[in-house]
Order: sequence, then C-alpha cells, then structure tokens
Amino acid sequence: MTEKKPRSLLYLDGVSVSFDGFKALNSLSFVVEPGELRAIIGPNGAGKTTMMDIITGKTRPDEGEVFFKGGIDLTNKDEAEIAQLGIGRKFQKPTVFESHTVWDNLELALNRSRGVFATLFYRLTGEDKARIEEILSTVRLTARRDDPAADLSHGQKQWLEIGMLLAQEPELLLVDEPVAGMTDAETTETAVLLKEIAKTRSVVVVEHDMGFIRDLGVKVTCLAEGSVLAEGSIDFVSNDAKVIENYLGR
Repeated sequence: MTEKKPRSLLYLDGVSVSFDGFKALNSLSFVVEPGELRAIIGPNGAGKTTMMDIITGKTRPDEGEVFFKGGIDLTNKDEAEIAQLGIGRKFQKPTVFESHTVWDNLELALNRSRGVFATLFYRLTGEDKARIEEILSTVRLTARRDDPAADLSHGQKQWLEIGMLLAQEPELLLVDEPVAGMTDAETTETAVLLKEIAKTRSVVVVEHDMGFIRDLGVKVTCLAEGSVLAEGSIDFVSNDAKVIENYLGR
C-alpha cells in the first residue's frame, strides 16, 4: 500500500460510512492517477455522492483511508482545508453570480483564496487577466465575457462554474452530472471541454448519460451498494452481467 499511494493523486482504501444503519459506502477502494479523466456511473443510492462528500471533507468515513497526493490524509481535514489543497467540486446545479458578468464571476473566483478585505481592494495583475482570458477560451465563453451570467443558457452556466473552479487551480476536479439539462450540442461540447481540462489536471465525472460517457472514452467505474461493481472501458463495463443487472437493466 505504501508503494501505491505516492503514484496516485487520490487513494481510497476500505472506506465505509453508514447513515442510520444504511451503509452508503461499503469498503470502497478507488484510485485516481495524476492527469486522469475518470467516469463514475451507478444507480441512485450507489454511493457516488457520498464518495465525493468523503473526498471533499463534507462527510467523515467510519473506517478506511483517504489520501491525496501520496501522503495527505483527507479524513482529518475540513472542507475549506481540502479545497485549498487543490480539490475542486462542481455540484449538479450551477451556482454562479447571476447579476455579475461572466468575467466578474471568474475574477471573483480567482480572488476567493484572499480575505474579504484584501479582495475589496485587490487589482488584477496582467497575469490574472491572462489567466481569465485563458479560462474564457477553455470554457467557450470568450464571446459572452461582458454578459450577465443570468443571460447564459443552462449549459453555459455549467461551463462558467467549471471555469470558476479552474480559476482556483485545482489538481483534482470532481464534477457531478455536468450534462444534465444540456442540449445535445452542449453535451457533445462538454465532453471535448472536459478532455481538454484533463490534460492539465485529474477530473472525476459522475454522470448518468451513457452517450456522454462513451464520448469521453475513458476508464469507467460502476458503483453499486457502496462498492465498486466493475471497472474498465465503457464497453467492458456495459457488458458486465452484474452491471446490467444492477444498473443498465433497470
């Protein structure tokens, strides 16, 4: 186990957690390598959200190990500490500042690590501006930079929130159902976007849209009843008898 941890960015081993007698995670083991894009699938109640809650410090495991970048034990850190370590999480419903412009949303995200007082009097450096421009290009919003976030489509708001997370320079990005409610065109573009982002950081995507998962073309982990049911390519996982019975056949 000591040989495995340093090579992985995220390492979960034997993680279990129960809520009122219900075992949300049951000895879950899961590894994400540096620079990896991973897809997570599974039925409702499989433990997908709880796993992300454990990784981000929202929930403490009853037992098991959770390590980041080799030796950082996440089980004794709170949500703010874990975010500062370089783990960003995007929830299913986009939470952007709708009355602010797209640019201002990204600027606020850049400044989030500073104190409130310092943020009020902070002036963007040339490096900051270049970074925002780069993020705008990455999330396909350069042309909307001066528009209020409220005017964006649902899919574009999802992209903006991903951009706001990128502004905080996470090494690991956890993305929950990013294409829910998107148009077909936005869904296709989101797969391309996430693959681009994964060139510079690790990304874990939880999603139900199997067409989108296929577009990602990455390793897939299927969870069921709090454990890994199957892991491999989308074709391998889709043809697994246990996966068909527990998830795809429903």
